[in-house]
Amino acid sequence: MGADPSGVSSPAGGPLGADTPRAGVPELPPGALTTTRALALGALQGPAELLPISSSAHISLVPWLAGWSWHELEAEARKSFEVALHTGAAAALLVGQRRVIVEELHAFDSRRAAVVALSFIPPAIVGYRFERQIEQRLGGPGSTAAGLIAGAVAMALADRVPQRRGPGDATALDGLALGLAQAAALAPGVSRNGATLAAARSRGFSREHANLLSRTVALPVIVGAAVLKGVRLRRRRLDPEFGRAVGVGVASSFASTLASQKLIALVERDRALWPYAAYRVGLACAVLLKLLRRDA
Repeated sequence: MGADPSGVSSPAGGPLGADTPRAGVPELPPGALTTTRALALGALQGPAELLPISSSAHISLVPWLAGWSWHELEAEARKSFEVALHTGAAAALLVGQRRVIVEELHAFDSRRAAVVALSFIPPAIVGYRFERQIEQRLGGPGSTAAGLIAGAVAMALADRVPQRRGPGDATALDGLALGLAQAAALAPGVSRNGATLAAARSRGFSREHANLLSRTVALPVIVGAAVLKGVRLRRRRLDPEFGRAVGVGVASSFASTLASQKLIALVERDRALWPYAAYRVGLACAVLLKLLRRDA
């Protein structure tokens, strides 16, 4: 990994690339990510992951709103922790949704394979090529609030499309639409779940099947992100305190996601997505209001 071309510096004073002399995750600023706070963020990950409200936005904004020194931790370490929480949530979904997964595997064919492949390629390319730039330039509260609002608008508009398609109707073009949505969701606050739900609803899928498609295409992307982050972290000297916090966060995320499985049915019911969109806008407004007061 080369040095970040943006030239942004880490809290430790070096550039945030693997060429930094320290070549490791910096020591945690006091209170940035204690095991207790990692436990709390993991508990938040479960319900935020299963609802289209952007779990990544909550993992970033809740510490900021609470006044933690979270954003003093370098961007790649924050993103690595977030990816770890997503991995714990994905593992819980594999356990909690195993019957649905088995049914989907029994019906798996070349058409479904094309859908999954095309849903994976756009986020894989964008994530691999622009991950560092996204982490450095779009991870702040203001850009995250903008992502929340943009995702809310997309969800509200897409949910007006008639629900005329169901299981077995997904095509390669639908897979590409889901892939582009997942690529857009790499911007903090947009929400992978919300973006893929909006993409599927805009293509005319029912809310139930849109939610199933959203969960189906998520796993390869989460696994890919976890592998990429794991490889990069192995090349660096992992701070022991950070490692413990990650372990606690993953365990908490797994438990909270497993305990929140009923939320899936809540989204699948024949109700509008606007309450989730309204919540997202409300959270974004709270963030923007705090930013305005801080700068006043």
